[in-house]
Amino acid sequence: MKRTFRFALLLSTICATPALAQAPACGGNFAQFLQGVKAEAVAKGVSEEVATRALRNASIDNKVLSRDRAQGVFRQTFLEFSRRSVSSNRMQVGAKKMKQYANTFDRAETEYGVPAAVITAFWGLETDFGAVQGDFNTMNALATLAHDCRRPELFRPQLIAAVEMVGHGDLDPNGTTGAWAGEIGQVQMLPRDIIEFGVDGDGDGHVNLKTSSEDAIMTAARFIKSLGWRAGEPWFAEVSVPSGNFPYEKSGLDGGMTLNDWTALGVTFPNGTPTSQNLPADLLFPQGRNGPAFLAFPNFSIYLEWNQSFIYTTSAAYFATRLAGAKPYDAGNPGNGLDDGAMKQLQQKLQARGHDVGKIDGILGGGTRAAVRAEQLHLGLPADGWPDQTLLNKL
Repeated sequence: MKRTFRFALLLSTICATPALAQAPACGGNFAQFLQGVKAEAVAKGVSEEVATRALRNASIDNKVLSRDRAQGVFRQTFLEFSRRSVSSNRMQVGAKKMKQYANTFDRAETEYGVPAAVITAFWGLETDFGAVQGDFNTMNALATLAHDCRRPELFRPQLIAAVEMVGHGDLDPNGTTGAWAGEIGQVQMLPRDIIEFGVDGDGDGHVNLKTSSEDAIMTAARFIKSLGWRAGEPWFAEVSVPSGNFPYEKSGLDGGMTLNDWTALGVTFPNGTPTSQNLPADLLFPQGRNGPAFLAFPNFSIYLEWNQSFIYTTSAAYFATRLAGAKPYDAGNPGNGLDDGAMKQLQQKLQARGHDVGKIDGILGGGTRAAVRAEQLHLGLPADGWPDQTLLNKL
């Protein structure tokens, strides 16, 4: 699954270099814009021949602009998305890939500390293990989005980096394709990140994330380590929570609890208790206290760096636990959530009460979940962060 619903393009965190004075940073005449990009690339050390060749046939792709303007919001529940994305076929193919590339995965864990299951889960969700990588010309996509003045600070550096990749022999300006937002290869990475974290896993002298699974595995491992992965520690674990008078208000991200605190409260582990009892651990209820429950450890923050969607990240982390040997979660019997209109109404009411829920968009994100827990606690309801009609009515 390509990360086309990511609004922040989390793999790009470096600000753009100021555009040269003789050409617009974005907008205006496209040919003049490309001249400015070319001059900037040359100033960074790219040869004029390479820069000319890289940008010679670049053109505006209106389908990219249409896709950018029409990005859909992520409204599936955890049960819906995780059941679809962590399918039996993906589990079987993932297991085969882990066996097929066992030596590469061993090397990745030795050098970067990232387990095979974690890399494989991202690999499967991003592109179905390389089967669906996107068919947009990468140079055109990046040139289009860099020229467009909506987010040039994100895309102009990526376009410059793509020109650099042409010089390295790792990108064909006419033939390389990927996602509409410029991500390339089996693990869908942007050019600046490929340049910074790319690893030649197969020893051919190039980093080709499109055709080389070894390159993709090693590059993903290095990138995940750069996000702060802590070797030898868990990332996510299904738990069972005792019924009755449980402190649900302590759930949610950044709750300040440890694994030892939760076990003292009666939380148990169907797949075996992690050994590091003093690890920070956040109790997550993706669909409320009557649905699946998980503890998220410090390594879970890497998933949030990879993708901001709470449902995607919890599903990706769960997928990795399954590939590592965990059993399927207990779905429980979660209550009905709110539809789009009711969720927006809830966000408006929460905002009116002083809560920061971000944009009124109908999405149950982190800010909305935290506000829901606060109001549930205030109203004497179990504070599990899952909004329903009862809470909306009380508000």
